[in-house]
Amino acid sequence: MRYEIRPHHGLCSLFFEGKGYSGGFVRHMADVLAQLRQNPVIRLAEGADELCGCCPNNREGVCTDKEKASNYDRRVLALCGLHAGEELPWLDFSARVRTEIVFAGRRHAVCGDCQWSGLCDAVAARRGLLPKSPGNQK
Repeated sequence: MRYEIRPHHGLCSLFFEGKGYSGGFVRHMADVLAQLRQNPVIRLAEGADELCGCCPNNREGVCTDKEKASNYDRRVLALCGLHAGEELPWLDFSARVRTEIVFAGRRHAVCGDCQWSGLCDAVAARRGLLPKSPGNQK
């Protein structure tokens, strides 16, 4: 099975710890992430993806905050040197997101205005997902 994944969900997946919009959303996210750990080939989506399925912001396949989510996607693609529609193994994509964004101290530049950003900061500290260079954090 090939999964459609929004580029910015590469970040969300790294910081997910069982919290979210609703119980259904959390269960769905956990299920999809478990499947992604099996390293399927993914396609970098332009718009709603597999993880959006139970999101309350998903209105018939369109995000209610479409512009913000699309901006996050564009930033992830640019920083990782990827393109919408590109296909690659999930673990390769996830490693690239960690290296080019998280460990490079660029997460706040991608999605620092997200409502979950504070949670991501706390998770990053607990899991060691911090920039490798302290001077390169923003």
